[in-house]
Amino acid sequence: QVLLVESGGGLVQAGDSLRLSCVASGLTLSTYYMAWFRQAPGKEREFVGGISRSGGSTNYADSVKGRFTISRENAKNTVSLEMNFLEPADTAVYYCAASQRNREGWIVATTTPRTYDYWGQGTQVTVSS
Repeated sequence: QVLLVESGGGLVQAGDSLRLSCVASGLTLSTYYMAWFRQAPGKEREFVGGISRSGGSTNYADSVKGRFTISRENAKNTVSLEMNFLEPADTAVYYCAASQRNREGWIVATTTPRTYDYWGQGTQVTVSS
């Protein structure tokens, strides 16, 4: 059974930082392209950022570029999302996702939720102004 478990969310003020973690089990993390998505109330799930299997390539949504950083430690089955200079617009439930097919450079595929095979349950991030 594949499980992705996110943690690290919380309530913070604008300008603060948070680090989210996603721990995977039941799969070999190094064979999956990993990504973070988020969903705010009343909005569609949107791509935040993705990372290649080796961790050598990342891509980000324009709204978080320069503020968020994705990293992974395959040996620890962990993917992280470091979020700095948080804004109220970042308030959402954040989800970790794994895709066995996606490849770095596939911009359309990697930013599309339906291309991912497994999802975590999400962790709430709330940023107050």
